[in-house]
Amino acid sequence: MEEKINELDKELLKEVSNLENMPNGAYNIRKNGKGIERKVTENVNIITKTDKSGIDIYVKENTKFEFIHIPVILTESGLNDVVYNDFYIGKNANVTIIAGCGIHNDHHQDSRHDGIHRFFLEEGAKVKYIEKHYGEGKGEGKKILNPVTEVYLKIGSSMEMESTQIKGVDSTIRETKGELEADTNFVVSEKIMTHGKQFAKTIFDVKLNGKNASTHVTSRSVATEESEQYFISKIYGNNKSFAHSECDAIIKDHAKVTATPEITANSVEANLIHEAAIGKIAGEQLIKLMTLGLSEKEAEEEIINGFLR
Repeated sequence: MEEKINELDKELLKEVSNLENMPNGAYNIRKNGKGIERKVTENVNIITKTDKSGIDIYVKENTKFEFIHIPVILTESGLNDVVYNDFYIGKNANVTIIAGCGIHNDHHQDSRHDGIHRFFLEEGAKVKYIEKHYGEGKGEGKKILNPVTEVYLKIGSSMEMESTQIKGVDSTIRETKGELEADTNFVVSEKIMTHGKQFAKTIFDVKLNGKNASTHVTSRSVATEESEQYFISKIYGNNKSFAHSECDAIIKDHAKVTATPEITANSVEANLIHEAAIGKIAGEQLIKLMTLGLSEKEAEEEIINGFLR
């Protein structure tokens, strides 16, 4: 871990992890396919995998309110970075994990990061997981991000996931999978904005296996210009369980958004709900803001920012 963090790196880290200085808790910073900074604590250990690229993160049982940062940045054009990170969260632990990836590409070759994250929560454990994705650069090379998140919840555990695609990502396929045991809860909040000819596809696949398992999936997106977005939600109620999946999207220009719900009740006690709403910005919203002195463009931006907030 000899490579130093420069000013460009700091800007990317600030965008995806709100890091302006090194955090107090455990962290692992990855740049251009290699770990460059790491810190462990008494309750959180981070170990480099020996069989493939990635790390194993171990959180001791009963650990309370610690923060773990694992951001990734790419500044090398033409790089195809794949990383496998596994999180083992001890019984009754309660932690916040902040991830995310920022790509800076000023050249003609594509830069791509595929992050495969697996979470194994023991009984009673709680995790808040925050990830942001961001792309920038003046080159013709694409910024590509394909995150995969797998969540395995044991009895009484819960996980809250906040996923945000800020801007500048040319192509993304986002897969989130969950297997829930009894008395567990998995909450997912996703926000995406696309423009130009950008492409985004989201796939949720959640299995409610245990009694009283529940999930709430919310996707809010804005698609403008020629961009395309696809939202696919698959939820299986295999026991007495509850699920609520909703997709709300604003479209502008010639953009396209497709929402595909798939809910399967394999138990008479499964209560599964899916909602989808796709449409343009309501005219009365624009008029209301324009009467306050905003231009039409400013009013649109205010509505979109509020929608994704």
